[in-house]
Amino acid sequence: MKLILIGYGAMNKRVAKLAEERGHEITGVVLQAERENIPYPVFTEFIGLPDADALIDFSHPDLTKPLLESGVNIPHVIATTGEKEVLVGMMKEKADYLPIFYSANMSYGVHMLKKMIEFATPLLEGYDIELTEKHHNQKVDAPSGTLVKLYDAIKDSRDDAEPVNDRSTTDIKRTKNEIGIHSVRGGTIVGEHEVLYAGHDEVITIQHKAQSKDIFANGAIDVAEKLINKENGYYTYSNLGDE
Repeated sequence: MKLILIGYGAMNKRVAKLAEERGHEITGVVLQAERENIPYPVFTEFIGLPDADALIDFSHPDLTKPLLESGVNIPHVIATTGEKEVLVGMMKEKADYLPIFYSANMSYGVHMLKKMIEFATPLLEGYDIELTEKHHNQKVDAPSGTLVKLYDAIKDSRDDAEPVNDRSTTDIKRTKNEIGIHSVRGGTIVGEHEVLYAGHDEVITIQHKAQSKDIFANGAIDVAEKLINKENGYYTYSNLGDE
């Protein structure tokens, strides 16, 4: 499989290495500006790109939006976080013409975490819910795209859910419908996400810890291998399937 990478940060560097170890080829990298010491052809526009079977995008909305507006018509695997509603709307429009997969987190384990939350939340109706995510000190966006994804899964079961990001500005007790949102940044934490259900005299926690970036890189490559055989459409882990 031939791949084009959109962005060349820490994640796509791992994608490149692991893809080549799996027998795939990186034919080019698209960046917002030229950079040195990249071992692949670099492009700063979405025209004149080399042949490829699919592209993998671990970049930024400022690069993903021009991609989705471009005429690039190979399968897209998009893992960009930030501006979710805008990007998903653009992806669904372009998905009429090609297969597009989107996930804020390319770990299948995180997908299973979301499934557990979808199952547990309706059963724990009277429990307070708090969400916590932890990442390295270089991560820019907060809360993480994954935590937003988990919150959305909770909101599907609790229509009156209200996210609360900062309790330090008020002196009132917790309301029944609020969902606490907490972001921690420090060191080299790859990624940790926890959902806490607090009831009367008991607490239930569901947690996922990433131990290396490779789970996300390999997840994106796994998706690309499946996506190149799919019909046009918008895909997530929920409908990509294993066939």
